[in-house]
Amino acid sequence: MSASAILNAWHDHLAQARRRSPHTVRAYVAIVERLIEATGLTDWATLARIDATALRQQLARRRADGLGNASTARELSALKGFVAFARAQAGMTDPTPPRMRGPRVKKGLPRPVTPDEAVNLAAGVEENAAIAWIGARDRAVLLLLYGAGLRIAEALSLSGAALPLGETLTVTGKGGKQRAVPILPLVSAAVADYAAKCPWPLERDKPLFRGARGGPLSQGMVQKAMASARSALGLPPSATPHALRHSFATHLLSAGADLRSLQELLGHASLGSTQIYTKVDAAVLLDVYRHAHPREAG
Repeated sequence: MSASAILNAWHDHLAQARRRSPHTVRAYVAIVERLIEATGLTDWATLARIDATALRQQLARRRADGLGNASTARELSALKGFVAFARAQAGMTDPTPPRMRGPRVKKGLPRPVTPDEAVNLAAGVEENAAIAWIGARDRAVLLLLYGAGLRIAEALSLSGAALPLGETLTVTGKGGKQRAVPILPLVSAAVADYAAKCPWPLERDKPLFRGARGGPLSQGMVQKAMASARSALGLPPSATPHALRHSFATHLLSAGADLRSLQELLGHASLGSTQIYTKVDAAVLLDVYRHAHPREAG
C-alpha cells in the first residue's frame, strides 16, 4: 500500500467518521505524513504495531525541531488516534493505542476586549475598507463573533439560508453539533446592511460571506482586516477575532449568566471548557480593583 493511500484513508476517517474541522484534518494528516516519512512504514499491519517507544522517538524528533509543549501534546493526540485507526484497519481485536502521557500544558487565560473596543473594532474594519460592501461584510462578521459568541469558522460557514436574521440563529459548531444563539438588533442590522450592499447573489445554498471575487470568505482576510483596525485603535496583538468570542463569554458571565447557559451559547462539549471564564472574570475584576481602589490607584 502506498503512503498516499494511507493518508487518504486517514483524511476520510477524520473528515467523515470523526467530523473534524478542515483545519484539524489538515494538521492531523500532516502529522501522520511526517511519521510515515520518518519510519518508512506504509502498510496497516506494521503501522498497527507502532508502540509507545516509537511514538516517543517521533516526538523527540519533533522536539528537536523546536516544538513546544502545546504543539507536542497535539501531535501525540493525533498520533495515538492514528495508531488506533491503523489497528482497526489491520483487523486487531483491540485497537486501543499505546498509553502515553503528553507534556503538561499550562492553560492561558483568554484576554477579552471591552464592549466599546469590540464595537470600535467592528467600526474600524468598516472604515478601513477600500470598498464599501467589503467594509460592511467585515463589520458584520466581527459583530457576529462578539454579539453572538460565534467561532470565526462558524460565522464563515453560514449560508444565505440564514437571511434574514431573526431573534435567534442556528449555528453548526464542532462535531456538527447545532445550537441556537440569540441575535442582538445591532448584529442583525449589520448583517442586513452587508446583504443589501453585497454585489453577489446570496443564495440559500451558497456562503453568506463572500470574498472580493465572490468565493467563500477566508479566515485570513478577516484576521488581516482586524489586525489593521486594532493597530489604528492602539489595541494589543491579543485583540484577535477569537478574542471577540472570549469577550462575549466574559461579559455575559460578568452580567450574571450561569455557566450552564454559557456552555450552551458557546457550544462547548464540556463544562470544563467553559469554567475558564470564571478565572477570566476574576482577572478582569482584579484589574478593575487595582486601577480604581483608592488604596491601589494612589
